[in-house]
Amino acid sequence: MRAHTTATFALALCALVAAVCSAATPTAPVSSVDSVALTVSDLDRAVDFYSKVLTFEKVADREVSGEAYEHLFGVFGLRVRSVRMRLGDEYLELQQFLPPRGRPIPLDSRSNDRWFQHVAIIVSDMTAAYARLRTFNVEHASSGPQRLPDWNPNAGGIEAFYFRDPDGHNLEVLQFPAGKGAGKWHARDGRLFLGIDHTAIVVADTDASLHFYRDLLGMRIAGASENYGTEQEHLNNVFGAHLRITALRAAHGPGIEFLEYLAPRSGRPLPPDTLPDDLWYWQVNFCSAAPSAFESALRDSHVPLLSAGTIELGDAQLGWRKGLLTRDPDGHASLIGEGQPCSKTS
Repeated sequence: MRAHTTATFALALCALVAAVCSAATPTAPVSSVDSVALTVSDLDRAVDFYSKVLTFEKVADREVSGEAYEHLFGVFGLRVRSVRMRLGDEYLELQQFLPPRGRPIPLDSRSNDRWFQHVAIIVSDMTAAYARLRTFNVEHASSGPQRLPDWNPNAGGIEAFYFRDPDGHNLEVLQFPAGKGAGKWHARDGRLFLGIDHTAIVVADTDASLHFYRDLLGMRIAGASENYGTEQEHLNNVFGAHLRITALRAAHGPGIEFLEYLAPRSGRPLPPDTLPDDLWYWQVNFCSAAPSAFESALRDSHVPLLSAGTIELGDAQLGWRKGLLTRDPDGHASLIGEGQPCSKTS
């Protein structure tokens, strides 16, 4: 009898664990990172900057409004103009909320604040890229280009520089040395700006962020590094910067890089009332064949949603037929969507 009871209990426990796991994890991971979006105050000015300074190409210009998009973005009374820009194989979405007008990026923002996010634009020649940026009088965020030291096996030889666009969004240009980075970043075809390797976000706790991006969304860890020293301090413009860096990737598209500041721990949290019309708002756009499956998993894991659920977007003017907006543990936003942008990786 005791053996039978034990076996029955074990089977029940296994069933319970299976039920919990199936409830907390979608049946398939996100298939790709389609693009990275950011909110700007003047779309024409932003398009001019990204096309003239960084050689992005404008590929689409759309405008949306109405109840479905209000429920998707969690912003009432919106009208959004969005321009899709391409550099190499990757895409950036620049979006302006015509109404309502959100808040500007705080003037005292630092690279260790948790609203920090940037895209890493790969260049074929750092000296030439920095000289070009200087001719356009871009705002420095780093003191100048930095070459990470060779003692760091995963980052040694990488050259990088932080700067800002006209709204104050942080951007990075980065050159990989031989033996690091994807093969396409070493092609010599005459272009200076090649594409977007990843978007980087500041996180408070790498393990908590891994639960969201790896365990719930299905991304994989692609690399890790611990960076510190004078080069890192001057790149981030944070005295005493000591970072735990973790890189993740989906099957296709740019990666996501966690920047956890082991020191200093003085970075401020993202304001809890942040909305997509605020200028510090960024959004990673993920492709999924079944966004509603992620909604169930996110709700089971008590992950906050920006949208009212999985929203049907009948007109698909932005390319998405349906989708939902959610936040990671630090408040960084992600769109999980189904639609035309995903057709190239389906």
